Amino acid sequence: MEHQDKQDKISIHLFISFLRLGLSAFGGPAMIVYIKDLAVNRKKWLDEATFNDGVSLCQSIPGATAMQMAAYVGLRSNGVIGGLLSFTGFGLPAFALMLMLSIAYASAQELPFVISLFKGLQIIVVAIIANATYSFGKGIFKNYKEILIALAATASLWLGVSPFVVIIVAAFAGLVFFINTGAPAPPAHVGKSDERIFRKLVLLFMIFLAGIAGLYLLNTKLFNLAAVMLKIDLFAFGGGFGSVPLMLHEVVDVRRWIDSKTFMDGIALGQVTPGPIVITATFVGYLMHGFLGALAATLAVFTPSFLILTGIMPFYDKLKTSVYFLRATKGILATFVGLLFYAALKFGSAVQWDTIRILLGLTAFAALMRKIDILYVVLIGAIISVIIF
Repeated sequence: MEHQDKQDKISIHLFISFLRLGLSAFGGPAMIVYIKDLAVNRKKWLDEATFNDGVSLCQSIPGATAMQMAAYVGLRSNGVIGGLLSFTGFGLPAFALMLMLSIAYASAQELPFVISLFKGLQIIVVAIIANATYSFGKGIFKNYKEILIALAATASLWLGVSPFVVIIVAAFAGLVFFINTGAPAPPAHVGKSDERIFRKLVLLFMIFLAGIAGLYLLNTKLFNLAAVMLKIDLFAFGGGFGSVPLMLHEVVDVRRWIDSKTFMDGIALGQVTPGPIVITATFVGYLMHGFLGALAATLAVFTPSFLILTGIMPFYDKLKTSVYFLRATKGILATFVGLLFYAALKFGSAVQWDTIRILLGLTAFAALMRKIDILYVVLIGAIISVIIF
């Protein structure tokens, strides 16, 4: 009983901690650095090596990387329940805000106040990603080889190469370049933990299948919406941004549920809300079928990647005992820095820079470098944006 009470307290603490972090989860994959600060530096839930293992794993499977890392921390800290609560807590603020914006959008079709509010916040997002690129790169880069892989990844992404292809190539580059990687860690004894994870995973999967079957029997329109979002998540390699062309193809080109302009409005709202850009699924779901549509689309676009992560976790401790896997992992981690750098360039190129915007961006970057809480930086940036813009 005492052990169960302790586990329950850890689960609640995970949910509250990631709920708070989710309120300021701007910048997509840049949030991984702030998840690391929470899980490794402040709460001591994981050590740095275990966290970096998670980054490599989450980069290699479909789904929004930051959401996956929230789940990874919870899974490592307190099993499947911890992973589910961390995952939910981190994504809940994005869902709630996107739902409110979708309701406002559907009512007015224009959001001048929101657009004005987030003009400055977009600059804060650039500062967040730039700081994350520097912070994560500082811990990863050991020699020129990592830097070259990161720059090659950035260039490839800029030229339109699929992130999935970039990650695979980086893994092979790691096998070739990092021959002198140290000895792998000894195998971990995780047999009983594996069995518990598999039992809970099977239960979650059965609940998931029951939910899909229920939608099919009760509401075929919601089922079709959920099926499309499930498909998108299963193939969204390379993080949340990997879902955008897939969603555009399925929602606009193939099914013509909404037009291209409306979809791009949803993408814009997704970029100024906390959480991954794939939260645009909430927007699409609400416009299609109201609150139930928003809920079904959101659950469907996140559930498969969570189940994949949970299913792979028991094997990961054994995988990382391979020297070949360690070498490939180094290449993947360098690629992640390249992805962050690409995101910083992409967001930065979208801003119409002038003296005021440059000063705001540099001030936010300096504040983040001095370890000022990201939530305060975002809130103060929003207030300044209302006053200036």
